[in-house]
Amino acid sequence: MTSSDQLPRCPVQARDGAQWAVPQGRWSAAELGEREIWRRLRAQLAAVPAGAGWDLQGLQRLDHVGAQLLWEHWGRRWPAQLQAQPAQRAMLERVARFSDVPAPRPEPAGLATQIDALGCLVINACRHFRSLIELIGQLLLDTVRLACNPRRGPWRDISGHLYATGATALPITALVGFLIGVVLAYLMALQLRQFGAESFIVNILGISLIRELGPLLGAILVAGRSGSAITAQIGVMRVTEELDAMQVMGISKGFRLVLPRALALAVSMPLVALWTTLAALAGGMLAADLTMGITPSYFAQSLPSAVNVANLGLAMGKSMVFGVMIALIGCHWGLQVEPNTQSLGQGTTASVVSSITMVIIVDAIFAILFRNVGF
Repeated sequence: MTSSDQLPRCPVQARDGAQWAVPQGRWSAAELGEREIWRRLRAQLAAVPAGAGWDLQGLQRLDHVGAQLLWEHWGRRWPAQLQAQPAQRAMLERVARFSDVPAPRPEPAGLATQIDALGCLVINACRHFRSLIELIGQLLLDTVRLACNPRRGPWRDISGHLYATGATALPITALVGFLIGVVLAYLMALQLRQFGAESFIVNILGISLIRELGPLLGAILVAGRSGSAITAQIGVMRVTEELDAMQVMGISKGFRLVLPRALALAVSMPLVALWTTLAALAGGMLAADLTMGITPSYFAQSLPSAVNVANLGLAMGKSMVFGVMIALIGCHWGLQVEPNTQSLGQGTTASVVSSITMVIIVDAIFAILFRNVGF
């Protein structure tokens, strides 16, 4: 407890016909931290007449908190009359020096500033693109190294990532695929019934799900869960300085980090896409039976003749590309993380957004290049 003589206070005294404020007690953080004392002291300071002199020699203690309070009360300028000990004056001068910071200049605005900001974005995007190209080249070299000496490959890491990116993704992809199939079948049934073309629902569902929606949905889900996990794993390694330790030990980051994840997703992504497609077809089959009376046996018999097998090959091929690109983008953003938690969150967000955008762009490219395949 603070004794009464140590409480900060600021009485006003009359000396030689002039008013003097005489602060007393301990003006330190320990005493000024109590709300009631702070409120009472501010009221006493407000009652000090304007132009009064200040005598600080009676203070028992003055630290930077008390000095800051006085400096702010004085309006950030020295009073006309001030009596203080050398240590007190030095404290006040230090507070004044660090408080009188010039206001920041307003940021320039206009067309030139916008063009400069756009140029910075373009340069930053080119830097990331260049880093991604280097990562692809390093992946090709590591793949050749693995093919030349498979016994020294990171097979344990590959199998672990196969399970993490493939097996654990099956429940959510099956649920989403099944619901998408149900929704598509219900929407198509409303339109096909008007023209008496209910049987063509097999063709529409088969082409749309096997060729496009199955691989696309699987890739987007994998990009959201596995791509972000890859970035977070490598980013945490950056924060905990494990990447620096690997560099000191001469361990290749591409061979031990990028290659296992890329190979695992290249294998698991086609299987996840096939699983998602089957779940979507099951949902569409169920909805077609309930809405239009198309039995599952008729659906299963008509599907091979309605959908060319080349569509399935195309879907598996682009799913493999999706998997490799998701792994590369996740590793790229993980390696770009700075050793702080804010950068880790930003890198994870950028990884998910970039992966999903890449999946849609690559899917559009495949659709244009192979538009005559499977029809």
